[in-house]
Amino acid sequence: MRIELGKGPLLTRRVINGPTMGSRFVATFFAPFGLDLAAVARDLQAAVDAVDTQMSTWKPDSALMRFNRSPVGEWFALPPEMAQVIGAALQIGRASGGAFDIGVGDLVVDWGFSPGDASGVAERSRPALEALEFDAVGLRLRKRVPITLDLNGIAKGFGVDELARVLSAHGVRHYLVAIDGEVRAAGGRPDGTPWQVAIEAPEEGRRSVDSTVDLIDGALATSGDYRHFVERDGERRAHTMDPKSRAPLRHGMASVTVRAETCMAADAWATALLVLGPEAGLPLAAAQGIEALYMERVPQLQTRSQE
Repeated sequence: MRIELGKGPLLTRRVINGPTMGSRFVATFFAPFGLDLAAVARDLQAAVDAVDTQMSTWKPDSALMRFNRSPVGEWFALPPEMAQVIGAALQIGRASGGAFDIGVGDLVVDWGFSPGDASGVAERSRPALEALEFDAVGLRLRKRVPITLDLNGIAKGFGVDELARVLSAHGVRHYLVAIDGEVRAAGGRPDGTPWQVAIEAPEEGRRSVDSTVDLIDGALATSGDYRHFVERDGERRAHTMDPKSRAPLRHGMASVTVRAETCMAADAWATALLVLGPEAGLPLAAAQGIEALYMERVPQLQTRSQE
């Protein structure tokens, strides 16, 4: 873990980063000199470690993977954080008409985006809203029918919210926290200016900025096909699964960026809106009180030399 310091007129700018979920988290914030930086760094790392330990599809002993191996009809006790994510995932699944579905784990495995053996049930598995029984009070979950869950469309956003929770608990009021393209901000900068967050251009093999967004309070998340995809029969298939077709997305949308109150919501809604496309997605986003920016991949014009 690395800690950087930079001085400001009244508050000190601090940057703490560390490993998580196959990537790194970054927390940039302003706080007084008396803040215990070692304690903040420890708590930030512990928060994202807990999310990864509970919800990773790459850790065989994670709570998520243990649930996936649990028998049909047997209640499974959930850690509080995972219960919060499951509850939000099911709520957004209903609100999006099933466009966001955490029950696509076997499809993700079948298409090579996650480890494991889908055991040939991917094509006939049922949506999470039908297959699961969730006890929000008792913090437990059980399967009505066989199902494999995948929380990659929401867990990283929740991890960002956990970074924000830790900083707030330490009394920090001006911060920008991020894991990859999932970002949450609070308080703006101490001088009253907003945080500036870059929206990446959806270009394969390189990183460039398409535009920037001012954030004082709120979260941004992007879902797209330009970082994780496979090609079969000469066709690009995004890592985002379409729950209705039971296959990776095939439409021309390159990415969707969503602004919402929490990064967990922004993360899940970015996936849902990418699945829906702009025609259905933009009216739904407006109805849900969130903002969405679609980027469409336009085929490059081909020129032919004159003979």
